[in-house]
Amino acid sequence: MTGQRDVTDERLEKYFSLTGEALAKVKIAPKASFDWEEKAGDFLDMATRYFSDAKFFKEKGDVVTAFAALNYAHGWLDAGARLGLFDVDHDSRLFTVD
Repeated sequence: MTGQRDVTDERLEKYFSLTGEALAKVKIAPKASFDWEEKAGDFLDMATRYFSDAKFFKEKGDVVTAFAALNYAHGWLDAGARLGLFDVDHDSRLFTVD
């Protein structure tokens, strides 16, 4: 496919490094109140945008980046479901809930 980027060892290592750095930086935030509906909308918006990006990259022939964007989209949905921002009717096939 034209425009497709390979998942090289270097590219994979870049993302292992990036995610490892992010994991090391994360701290549990102090308890705070927030607008539940606003946060749910934000998570859904991010998932929708990444899903749209995935379609764009697929159309350009960049299936690797499309696949990554799909995983990000589902990650936002899954995190929202896990937090209870979304009612997914206990669907443990599509989400890591229960």
